[in-house]
Amino acid sequence: MNHLSIIKDIEAKKFEKIYFLHGEEAYYIDAITDAIIENALEEHERDFNQFITYGKDADALSIMSQAKEYPMMAQRKLIVIKEAQDFKGMEELTPYFEAPSEQTVFVVNYKYKKFDSRKKSIKAAQKNGLLFNSEKVPEYKLVDWINGFVKTKGYSITPKATMLLAEFLGNDLSRIANELEKLEILLEKGTNINEIHIEENIGISKDYNIFELANAIGTRDVLKANVIVDYFDHNPKATSLVPVVSNLFNLFARVMKIHFLGNQSRENLAKAVGVHPFVAGQLINTAKIYNAKKVAANIAILHEYDLKSKGIGNSSFTEGQLMKELIYRLMH
Repeated sequence: MNHLSIIKDIEAKKFEKIYFLHGEEAYYIDAITDAIIENALEEHERDFNQFITYGKDADALSIMSQAKEYPMMAQRKLIVIKEAQDFKGMEELTPYFEAPSEQTVFVVNYKYKKFDSRKKSIKAAQKNGLLFNSEKVPEYKLVDWINGFVKTKGYSITPKATMLLAEFLGNDLSRIANELEKLEILLEKGTNINEIHIEENIGISKDYNIFELANAIGTRDVLKANVIVDYFDHNPKATSLVPVVSNLFNLFARVMKIHFLGNQSRENLAKAVGVHPFVAGQLINTAKIYNAKKVAANIAILHEYDLKSKGIGNSSFTEGQLMKELIYRLMH
């Protein structure tokens, strides 16, 4: 069951006795938790029937005592442990998870990692409630995720705007959702979100960003690459050498894979390299420009500048100077 199905049931007032939400992707865990808090109780019922605590402050005995109490002038009680990854007493809750109250909705919000499936507490919670493992969205599915999220909000989005968000924000779904929700306030429903909307309202330059730099280097557009790096040099807040090196390493690592794949169709490459087909098409063109020998040399160069970005082997050059030197060596 995905998070949208769970939320749909919650909005229909179909509640489980226990929600044990865990995993690496915090966005889905928080979305389900927020939906439960919003729907489990009416506002006037919350003072006496809602108990929300944080893992680092939580006490197992107090939590179980609250969970076993009958609701006051309400149909149910709500118990939520937020940031449960900081809670040390999860196993102490096992007796409650084995015999949960029929009048209580109990939520464990355990983020950024999976809970140990061998523990008794999670086994008991799964037997008598809902266990949800929140997994990270793979990088190659991020574009599709953004498109789907935007669609659920009543908008559409251009491919370039999607790629800007994906490259600039990475697969931090909470951050992507927050930025897109800002646009929801500013733009009418049905708007096709483009790179100008992204630049003006989120602050990601449509022309001067790591995504465009990778494109320029990938097509060996020396002039464009130098213009972008010059912009970075004069606008230090735009980016730094570390993410530039990381992004370009990913570019050439993927191009190297393409050189050694038999089936060169865009769809096969997209699956093999782990990118969207739109990106795969660009990588195929890059592989035609940079042969395997040059790609291997570029990966070695990027390793060298990764060390320099961390102060190893670099005593006097600024980040701007290092970036300019780097892109020259990559393209020549």
